[in-house]
Amino acid sequence: MHELKGIHHVTAITSSAEKIYEFFTTVLGVRLVKKTVNQDDIQTYHLFFADDVGSPGTDMTFFDFPGIPKGIHGTNEIAKTSFRVPNDKALEYWVKRFDRLGINHKEITEQFGKKTLSFVDFDEQAYQLISDENNQGVPAGTPWQKGPIPLEYAITGLGPIFVRVSHIDYFKEMLRKVLLFTEIAQEGSYHLFEVGEGGNGAQVIVEYNAVLPQARQGYGTVHHVAFRVEDRAALDEWQKRLQAFQFPNSGYVERYYFGSLYTNVAPQILFELATDGPGFMGDEPYETLGEKLSLPPFFEAKREEIEGLVRPIDTVRSTKEFAKEYED
Repeated sequence: MHELKGIHHVTAITSSAEKIYEFFTTVLGVRLVKKTVNQDDIQTYHLFFADDVGSPGTDMTFFDFPGIPKGIHGTNEIAKTSFRVPNDKALEYWVKRFDRLGINHKEITEQFGKKTLSFVDFDEQAYQLISDENNQGVPAGTPWQKGPIPLEYAITGLGPIFVRVSHIDYFKEMLRKVLLFTEIAQEGSYHLFEVGEGGNGAQVIVEYNAVLPQARQGYGTVHHVAFRVEDRAALDEWQKRLQAFQFPNSGYVERYYFGSLYTNVAPQILFELATDGPGFMGDEPYETLGEKLSLPPFFEAKREEIEGLVRPIDTVRSTKEFAKEYED
C-alpha cells in the first residue's frame, strides 16, 4: 500500500478574490502560482498560493463563491491551517509585521514541542505559523524569492491541519485504520497524528470538542484538505482501499494540475487525495506564474464564456519589484 506522503493543499472559501490575493501577496508574501476557475462552478475563481515553484505540500487555494454567506466556526470542521517558517526567530519577525499591519493575532505559544503564532484574515479564516526549528520529516518548500518577506523569515509551505470533531473515537479510528496515520502525542483535548515521513508537513491535529455548536461552511472557513500521493497508480490503489472500508468517494477526477479523489470522512469533513504532479508550470513559465487566467485544455473552448463570467483581477507581478520588508 502506498502510504500518504503528507499534506498536499488546503482549499478555503473567501469573500473576495481580490482581497485574498492582496493579503497573501503583500502581507504573507506567498506567491500566486495559478489563477483559474472552479472546475465545478466556472463563475467562481480558484486561486492557488504556494511556494516559489508551486511545490505540492505548499499551496493554499481559495474559492470565492458568489453570494455565499459567512461561515460559522464550531465543531465538525477543518478549523485552522498552518504555515511553516524556518525557525523560532521568524515568529518574532511575524509578530512585529502583524502589529505594524494591523493583523489580528495571538501571542507566540508552544504546542507539541513547536512554537506557533495564530492569526486570522479579514474573513476570520484561522491560520497559524509554526516553527520548523525542532522539526524533522517532510522537507519544506522554497519561499517566494521575489516576494516582500526576507527569505530567512518567509513561509515555506503547509504545516499541521487542525480538525475539530465531536466524535473523537470514530475520527481517530478512521485516521489510523483507513488512512494509516499514527497518533504520536496528546495534549489535553488535542491529538497529534502524522503520516509518511512525518513532521510539520505531514501532520493533523484533531481537537475533541462536543460543546461548540455545529460549524457551518461559508466564507472564512475551509472547504477541504488534500493529502499527497505519488501518482495515478497510487490514487487508484487508495480508491480501492476506500471502497473496501465502504467509504463513498468521487472516483478519479482530472484536475489537470493534479489528479484527485474525494471522500467525506466524517460529517462536514471533506478529504481529498491528490497526485504530486504534473504541477503548475506546464501552461505558464516560471517568471509569470499566476498572471493570466489559466484554464485546463478541456475548458479552453469555453474561455470566452468564462472570461465573461469572472471579473478581471490584475495579478501581474513580474513587472513589479517587492523590496524586502524588515521589521525593526
